[in-house]
Amino acid sequence: MTMTRFAFALLGLACGLPAHAQSIYKCPDANGGSTIISTSRLDKNCKAVSLSPETAVPAPKAPRASASPTPSSFPKVQEDTQKARDGDRRHILEQELSGEQRSLDQARKDLAEQEAVRPGATDSRDRVAPYKDRVAQHERNIQAIQKELANLR
Repeated sequence: MTMTRFAFALLGLACGLPAHAQSIYKCPDANGGSTIISTSRLDKNCKAVSLSPETAVPAPKAPRASASPTPSSFPKVQEDTQKARDGDRRHILEQELSGEQRSLDQARKDLAEQEAVRPGATDSRDRVAPYKDRVAQHERNIQAIQKELANLR
Protein backbone atom coordinates (compact mmCIF):
# COMPACT_ATOMS: atom_id res chain seq x y z
CA MET A 1 0.00 0.00 0.00
CA THR A 2 2.81 2.40 0.78
CA MET A 3 4.32 1.69 -2.62
CA THR A 4 1.08 2.85 -4.30
CA ARG A 5 1.07 6.06 -2.26
CA PHE A 6 4.68 6.63 -3.20
CA ALA A 7 3.91 6.14 -6.90
CA PHE A 8 0.99 8.61 -6.75
CA ALA A 9 3.13 11.15 -4.92
CA LEU A 10 5.88 10.80 -7.49
CA LEU A 11 3.35 11.15 -10.33
CA GLY A 12 1.88 14.25 -8.69
CA LEU A 13 5.30 15.86 -8.41
CA ALA A 14 6.14 15.06 -12.01
CA CYS A 15 2.92 16.64 -13.25
CA GLY A 16 3.32 19.71 -11.07
CA LEU A 17 6.85 20.58 -12.20
CA PRO A 18 7.25 22.89 -15.18
CA ALA A 19 8.78 21.46 -18.33
CA HIS A 20 12.47 22.11 -18.77
CA ALA A 21 13.14 24.66 -21.46
CA GLN A 22 15.50 23.57 -24.20
CA SER A 23 17.81 26.30 -25.43
CA ILE A 24 19.09 26.70 -28.96
CA TYR A 25 22.31 28.61 -29.52
CA LYS A 26 23.78 30.31 -32.57
CA CYS A 27 27.57 30.19 -32.48
CA PRO A 28 30.02 31.83 -34.91
CA ASP A 29 32.40 29.41 -36.60
CA ALA A 30 35.95 29.90 -37.90
CA ASN A 31 34.81 30.65 -41.49
CA GLY A 32 32.66 33.62 -40.50
CA GLY A 33 29.41 31.63 -40.73
CA SER A 34 27.27 30.43 -37.89
CA THR A 35 26.35 27.08 -36.38
CA ILE A 36 23.09 26.28 -34.65
CA ILE A 37 23.35 23.89 -31.70
CA SER A 38 20.77 22.68 -29.22
CA THR A 39 22.92 21.21 -26.50
CA SER A 40 24.91 23.69 -24.48
CA ARG A 41 27.04 26.68 -25.35
CA LEU A 42 30.34 25.89 -26.97
CA ASP A 43 31.92 29.20 -26.01
CA LYS A 44 31.05 32.65 -24.71
CA ASN A 45 30.33 34.03 -28.23
CA CYS A 46 27.23 31.82 -28.62
CA LYS A 47 23.89 33.61 -28.39
CA ALA A 48 20.62 32.06 -27.32
CA VAL A 49 18.09 31.89 -30.17
CA SER A 50 15.13 30.18 -28.53
CA LEU A 51 14.85 29.99 -24.78
CA SER A 52 11.70 27.99 -24.22
CA PRO A 53 8.88 26.19 -26.00
CA GLU A 54 6.44 28.79 -24.66
CA THR A 55 7.89 31.37 -27.05
CA ALA A 56 6.99 29.28 -30.09
CA VAL A 57 4.22 30.65 -32.27
CA PRO A 58 1.71 28.14 -33.63
CA ALA A 59 1.48 27.78 -37.38
CA PRO A 60 -1.28 29.81 -39.02
CA LYS A 61 -4.44 27.93 -39.82
CA ALA A 62 -5.11 27.09 -43.44
CA PRO A 63 -7.53 29.49 -45.11
CA ARG A 64 -11.07 28.31 -45.56
CA ALA A 65 -12.16 27.19 -48.99
CA SER A 66 -14.51 30.13 -49.44
CA ALA A 67 -14.11 33.17 -47.23
CA SER A 68 -17.26 34.79 -48.60
CA PRO A 69 -19.67 32.26 -50.02
CA THR A 70 -22.33 33.37 -52.47
CA PRO A 71 -25.57 34.12 -50.64
CA SER A 72 -28.46 31.81 -51.40
CA SER A 73 -30.58 34.79 -52.48
CA PHE A 74 -28.03 35.80 -55.13
CA PRO A 75 -29.65 35.70 -58.58
CA LYS A 76 -28.59 32.85 -60.89
CA VAL A 77 -28.23 33.33 -64.65
CA GLN A 78 -29.07 30.50 -67.02
CA GLU A 79 -26.17 29.20 -69.11
CA ASP A 80 -27.78 30.03 -72.46
CA THR A 81 -28.59 33.56 -71.26
CA GLN A 82 -24.96 34.07 -70.20
CA LYS A 83 -23.69 32.76 -73.55
CA ALA A 84 -25.96 35.23 -75.36
CA ARG A 85 -24.64 38.07 -73.19
CA ASP A 86 -21.05 36.99 -73.87
CA GLY A 87 -21.79 36.92 -77.60
CA ASP A 88 -23.25 40.43 -77.45
CA ARG A 89 -20.22 41.64 -75.54
CA ARG A 90 -17.86 40.12 -78.12
CA HIS A 91 -19.80 41.78 -80.95
CA ILE A 92 -19.68 45.19 -79.23
CA LEU A 93 -15.94 44.88 -78.53
CA GLU A 94 -15.27 43.90 -82.16
CA GLN A 95 -17.20 46.97 -83.33
CA GLU A 96 -15.21 49.19 -80.96
CA LEU A 97 -11.97 47.61 -82.20
CA SER A 98 -12.77 48.34 -85.83
CA GLY A 99 -13.77 51.93 -84.94
CA GLU A 100 -10.52 52.46 -83.04
CA GLN A 101 -8.55 51.02 -85.95
CA ARG A 102 -10.21 53.52 -88.33
CA SER A 103 -9.49 56.34 -85.86
CA LEU A 104 -5.85 55.22 -85.57
CA ASP A 105 -5.48 55.21 -89.36
CA GLN A 106 -6.89 58.75 -89.54
CA ALA A 107 -4.66 59.94 -86.66
CA ARG A 108 -1.58 58.52 -88.40
CA LYS A 109 -2.59 60.25 -91.64
CA ASP A 110 -3.04 63.58 -89.79
CA LEU A 111 0.34 63.14 -88.09
CA ALA A 112 2.07 62.47 -91.40
CA GLU A 113 0.50 65.63 -92.87
CA GLN A 114 1.70 67.74 -89.94
CA GLU A 115 5.22 66.29 -90.12
CA ALA A 116 5.37 67.07 -93.85
CA VAL A 117 4.37 70.76 -93.48
CA ARG A 118 7.73 72.20 -92.46
CA PRO A 119 10.21 69.57 -91.44
CA GLY A 120 12.96 70.78 -89.12
CA ALA A 121 11.20 73.89 -87.86
CA THR A 122 11.70 74.64 -84.16
CA ASP A 123 7.99 74.86 -83.43
CA SER A 124 7.20 71.64 -85.34
CA ARG A 125 7.71 69.53 -82.21
CA ASP A 126 5.11 71.54 -80.30
CA ARG A 127 2.75 71.45 -83.24
CA VAL A 128 3.20 67.69 -83.89
CA ALA A 129 3.05 66.58 -80.23
CA PRO A 130 -0.78 66.48 -79.97
CA TYR A 131 -0.95 64.37 -83.15
CA LYS A 132 1.58 61.91 -81.73
CA ASP A 133 -0.38 61.78 -78.48
CA ARG A 134 -3.59 61.01 -80.38
CA VAL A 135 -1.87 58.16 -82.28
CA ALA A 136 -0.50 56.73 -79.01
CA GLN A 137 -3.94 56.96 -77.35
CA HIS A 138 -5.61 55.02 -80.18
CA GLU A 139 -2.85 52.38 -80.03
CA ARG A 140 -3.43 51.97 -76.26
CA ASN A 141 -7.19 51.71 -76.82
CA ILE A 142 -6.68 48.99 -79.41
CA GLN A 143 -4.42 47.04 -77.04
CA ALA A 144 -7.00 47.29 -74.24
CA ILE A 145 -9.84 46.10 -76.48
CA GLN A 146 -7.73 43.19 -77.78
CA LYS A 147 -6.97 42.21 -74.19
CA GLU A 148 -10.70 42.26 -73.34
CA LEU A 149 -11.45 40.10 -76.37
CA ALA A 150 -8.74 37.62 -75.34
CA ASN A 151 -10.29 37.34 -71.86
CA LEU A 152 -13.68 36.34 -73.20
CA ARG A 153 -14.60 32.67 -72.98
